Amino acid sequence: MDKTLLSFGHGFSARALAKRLVPQGWRIIGTTRSAEKMPAIAASGVEPLLWPGNDISKLISRTPHVLISAGPDNDGDPVLNALRSEIADAASGFRWVGYLSTTGVYGDHQGAWVDEDTALTPSTKRGHARVKAEAEWQSIPDLPLHIFRLAGIYGPGRGPFAKVRNGTARRIIKKGQVFSRIHVDDIAQALELSIAAPHPGAIYNLCDDDPAPPQDVIGHAAELLGLPLPEAVDFETAEMSPMARSFYAESKKVRNDRAKEHLGWRPTYPDYKTGLAAMLKDVT
Repeated sequence: MDKTLLSFGHGFSARALAKRLVPQGWRIIGTTRSAEKMPAIAASGVEPLLWPGNDISKLISRTPHVLISAGPDNDGDPVLNALRSEIADAASGFRWVGYLSTTGVYGDHQGAWVDEDTALTPSTKRGHARVKAEAEWQSIPDLPLHIFRLAGIYGPGRGPFAKVRNGTARRIIKKGQVFSRIHVDDIAQALELSIAAPHPGAIYNLCDDDPAPPQDVIGHAAELLGLPLPEAVDFETAEMSPMARSFYAESKKVRNDRAKEHLGWRPTYPDYKTGLAAMLKDVT
C-alpha cells in the first residue's frame, strides 16, 4: 500500500503525474464523475472510480497518498463537502496530501512579482473560492497537506496550436498584461518530488521562469507553424466570453524559487518557447 495514490478529479495534471508513477509500480485510483471517461483512465494504467456514486470511505482510510485536483464549485470544495469527517479521521495516517490550487489566489498585481508570502487578494469569484478551499483544507488537524498554486497550464492537447491552425487565434492586446505559465509535465515532476520528500504545510508556486504577455505566446506559436501572425485586437473592444475576459482581470509575475529550493525542482520547460517547441515536435 506504500505506493498507492487516490486521485480526486483525475484530470490533466493528475494524468501527467500518473505517467511518471505507474511505470514505477504505483497503484493509482482516479475518480471521475463521468462513466464515459473510465475506459480512457483505465487505458493509462490507472484504476477508474466513479465518484460520487461509490462509497470510498474505507479506501480513504487505507490510502497513504491523496491528490486533490477537483476545484471548488458553487457549493464549495466537493471533496470536503462529501468526505470531511472521513478525511479528518484518517488525517494522521496519510503520508502526503496534495491540493492543486491556482495562482489566481494572489489577485491582480499590475504586472508585479508575487511569491508564496504575498497576501491573498483574489479579484475573481474563482480566486475567492480557491482561497476558501485552501483554508478549509489547512484547517484539518494533522493533515500532511501540500498546496500547489499552479499558473496557466498548457501541454499536449492544450495549447495555442489548434486555434492558430484553424484561424481562430487572436492576439488580444492589453497594455501591461503578463501571465505566468506551467507545462503540465513540470507540474508532474514537482508533485513526484514532493511525494518522495514530504514537507507538510508547504505551499509551492508552480510556474516557469518566463512570465510573458499572452499575445507573444500566440505570435510565437504562429511562427513555429510557419503561419501568418494572428490578428491583433484591443482588449477593450475585443469580443470575448465573460470567462475569457476574466483571465485578463489579473496581471502578475509569479516566482517559483521555493519549489526549486525545497524540492530540487527545475522545470524542463523554463519558458513558453521551449514548451511549445516540444509540443510541436510531439505532434509532427
